[in-house]
Amino acid sequence: MAREQQTQIVAAEMVANVLTVSVAPGDQVAAGDIVVLLESMKMEIPVLAEAPGTVLEIKVDPGDVVQEGDVLLTLSRS
Repeated sequence: MAREQQTQIVAAEMVANVLTVSVAPGDQVAAGDIVVLLESMKMEIPVLAEAPGTVLEIKVDPGDVVQEGDVLLTLSRS
């Protein structure tokens, strides 16, 4: 029986500007890798992958403003 593919959503934890996106679709990431760098109140906030996986889709671009809970990207955890 084939294993079911699981996805993980990486979401913004606060209102912030997207400074950089460090990954692209298809990239492999390890737990703790920085995937997005946000800026809020003159502070840079790294967003980390919580588990290893493959980047499926990126939902933001540098310069975007995100709200708390907005999806930044999705990861496959197959």
